[in-house]
Amino acid sequence: MNKKMKWKIPLFKIYWDKEDIKSVTEVIKKGMMWTDGEKIREFEKMIAEYMGRRYCVCFNSGTSALHAALQAYGVGEGDEVIVPSFTFISTCNAPLFVGAKPVFADIEEKTLGLSPEDVRQKISKNTKAVIPVHYGGMPCRIKEIKKITEEFGLVLIEDAAEAFGAEIGGKKVGTFGDAAILSFCQNKIITTGEGGAVLTDSKRICEKLKLLRSHGRKEKRGYFFSPESGDYITLGYNFRMSEIAASLGISQFKKVKEIINKRRKIAQRFLEKLREIKEIETINPPEDFFCVYQMFPVIVDNRDKRDKLISYLAEKGIVTKVYFEPVHLTRFYKEELKYRCNLPVTEKISERILTLPLYPSMTEEEIDEVVNEIKNFFAEEKREDEKFRSWKFLQK
Repeated sequence: MNKKMKWKIPLFKIYWDKEDIKSVTEVIKKGMMWTDGEKIREFEKMIAEYMGRRYCVCFNSGTSALHAALQAYGVGEGDEVIVPSFTFISTCNAPLFVGAKPVFADIEEKTLGLSPEDVRQKISKNTKAVIPVHYGGMPCRIKEIKKITEEFGLVLIEDAAEAFGAEIGGKKVGTFGDAAILSFCQNKIITTGEGGAVLTDSKRICEKLKLLRSHGRKEKRGYFFSPESGDYITLGYNFRMSEIAASLGISQFKKVKEIINKRRKIAQRFLEKLREIKEIETINPPEDFFCVYQMFPVIVDNRDKRDKLISYLAEKGIVTKVYFEPVHLTRFYKEELKYRCNLPVTEKISERILTLPLYPSMTEEEIDEVVNEIKNFFAEEKREDEKFRSWKFLQK
């Protein structure tokens, strides 16, 4: 493909308006408190209330949030943490950050989240925590997983990075576990550019998280606005969210209902249009599952056709991407960490999955163009197959 070609339909676009610019500009014009101010506390309060949890602690990324959450719950050397391999790699790396071992469990095909049955099989005497992922805005089978973690006395940390606003039976995902993490990266439901948060109902964990995100420093007032030095009472990191980012988050949050409604409307049009293509399977939410469609994945017949479709759509100026290749098959996990796993569903899905473009400002014309090009691709494939079969017949 010509490198100078402009994408007609990107994978995602950030949904922003003048209020976002105004919010950030106001903080910048203050000329102070760009790193630690009231906007952070305001954003945390808004998120906690929306999610229905007592505490929200913001971080500079979802990865830092997960790292800090594991550390706050005492996960460390000698512990095992059950995770999916079908996820962004930070879910699996976070246990390594605290000296624990990630143990991969398989996913199930209905939600593409952790299989509760395989989670149970992977529990050992060293298991300390489970991190299920709500994939692409779709809730996983978190109720069943929660029952298992309660039975074995394990810490349950939901990775809701891709599922802000998703629900099961009217209950927000991120409220089932002991804690949950969110991501506000640029392609998420709402964004602060980069950013994340931990949700919990435990005051003790909340206080630990605040120490971990700011060098382990205990403060009564802001570091830059008090003559007091503050005391360092534990090991911590520079995981703080900036006031500028929090200000953007507040403005973005005010649009969350609108953003989710737009995503669901676009997804519904995709679902209706793609039913006509027999080579494509869509992923439909189970009853009582409210999906927010942070991504729109489809399942293609096989890996060969999936990869050809990616190239075909790229030539037409349409971006698609594989979310996700299995983490256990990456070079680092295979060659450095020597992982050998039996995850048949993960590998089967990863070989066939493809994420199509979806963003709140996507037009009906853009949706139809994506669908029509997919139809054109499979029509061409069918013609090629028929030519090949005819040629084979003539060779007999």
